[in-house]
Amino acid sequence: MDLKKYELFSDVADSGNFTISGNKLGYTQSGVSHIIKGLENEFGFSLFVRTRRGVSLTDNGKTILPLIRQLLANNSHLEQTINAINGLVTGSITIGTYSSIAINWLPKIIYEFQKDFPSININIREGGIDEIESWIENSTVDFGFCSERNSQEFDWIPLKDDPLMAILPKDFSIPEKGVYEISDFQNQPFIIHGLGIDYDIHLALRKAKVTPCIHFSSTDDHTIISMVANHLGISILPNLIVKDWSALITALPLKPYTFRSLGIGVKSLKYLSPAAKKFIEYTKELL
Repeated sequence: MDLKKYELFSDVADSGNFTISGNKLGYTQSGVSHIIKGLENEFGFSLFVRTRRGVSLTDNGKTILPLIRQLLANNSHLEQTINAINGLVTGSITIGTYSSIAINWLPKIIYEFQKDFPSININIREGGIDEIESWIENSTVDFGFCSERNSQEFDWIPLKDDPLMAILPKDFSIPEKGVYEISDFQNQPFIIHGLGIDYDIHLALRKAKVTPCIHFSSTDDHTIISMVANHLGISILPNLIVKDWSALITALPLKPYTFRSLGIGVKSLKYLSPAAKKFIEYTKELL
């Protein structure tokens, strides 16, 4: 079975552009068009529609994309298992993650991992929790670092709790006990994160029955920190994001203590590739 055409289909689904995917995988634009047209003839339906910006998946294309990606993942698993049996450790790993984990955890883990397994390629995709969960479920990634929540329908490996912190201007008058009552966010000018990480924050506020006055929303952690530093509002962010920004803002633990549970989501531990299993082993040892 020729899987290269399926790899191309999967990549075009991500890039939305024949030229970009062709350059990445070594095809001309006309070559990409020819292969995609051949797939459409083979399947009996269209996979993409043209847009002003490139191409987008048809409904039928969206239906088969998870199946194609599962096929590619299974093939990669097979190849890695064969190589492992023969004493060869090769392959690739695609990891979904929050940017905070990509910055604070992954460099050290990847460094130690590649000292022992230099032939394994690692690809990182950053996103919010909704994106990461989707990537796990449709096999876009081998596994994802994210927060635990009740709606998840995949295998879960717990790693660490990450405290949620009140983010305040540097000149803020710190309470005597050194903590910030979550009830004090009520009706305060608030800056909310808009990339899924706000799931943990919204949950904390909802549990405390607090309704802050949302003045701004941003998908960038540094933007939120800068806004708070410039007295545009206050916020809540995980400690992993704010721990190195004490020169600009004041970060205080919440009362009651509130945290997000970080871990690794895997579509199925049973079918995890040897390379991915080994990387997770290193992660658990190093954190």
